[in-house]
Amino acid sequence: MSLPQKIALIAGGGTLPHEVISGALQRNLSVYVAAMTGFAKMSDFDSPGGEFGLGEFKRMLKVFKAEKCTHIVMAGIIERPDFKSLKLDLRSLSLLPKVLKAAAKGDDALLSMIVSEFEKEGFYILAPQDICQTPLIQAGVLGAYSPTKKHQADIIKARETALLMGAHDIGQGCVVCNGLVLAVEAQEGTDKMLERVACLPENIRGNAETRLGVLSKRLKPEQEDRVDLPTIGPRTIELAAKAGLAGIVVEAGKAFVLDKEHVRTLADKHKIFVLGYEKN
Repeated sequence: MSLPQKIALIAGGGTLPHEVISGALQRNLSVYVAAMTGFAKMSDFDSPGGEFGLGEFKRMLKVFKAEKCTHIVMAGIIERPDFKSLKLDLRSLSLLPKVLKAAAKGDDALLSMIVSEFEKEGFYILAPQDICQTPLIQAGVLGAYSPTKKHQADIIKARETALLMGAHDIGQGCVVCNGLVLAVEAQEGTDKMLERVACLPENIRGNAETRLGVLSKRLKPEQEDRVDLPTIGPRTIELAAKAGLAGIVVEAGKAFVLDKEHVRTLADKHKIFVLGYEKN
């Protein structure tokens, strides 16, 4: 893939935007950072850029074109806003009916619609992994612990259940323990889903002494994979540990592990396996 000389990075929270910038600089690409207000601050970045509200689509287009950015990367955590209280410029206001219709279908439908609007303006959308592959999980285990035969049935059911949920654009994650589906991810996100699991009775989940159950995160079947790839990080490990889980499984090459060495250290500390599986 031929890359441009300059990219616009729409940056949300977390470390992924910084990984993208690092990868871009290694490839001698210039970066203009559009830090999304409420999720990221320009003071967090050394690259040139500005702060933008979620409803400033017109301004964003104008600035990206003035900066001669032909390609856009979206990276980082941006939570779904309250559309009723969002301040919208005229261009964003004109898109509101389309946004609300897409949002009602699910996050992937909403993100696909946003990608489409940028493409209509002549921009090319790149995936974070097009710029930096370091955060992608590879096939195999990350850390000292591996799943055993007793985990296989839960792994299979968690993967299959996450696939079914994803087909309806509901969420990417699912937790299964001893064949019982303990939780599926919806609008609350992975962290809050794991917090719910931690509040369940210990007789249907694991604990620190006897770890049981598996979290699976995977791409939705028809997902726009240039944005919102399944992601785990140190907090995922900590919450999985509190929930008593034995492990986490994600598809190799199709999920990000942020702060990988910290994740490895925490997983080993809590005796949790992290597996990148190869799709059958």
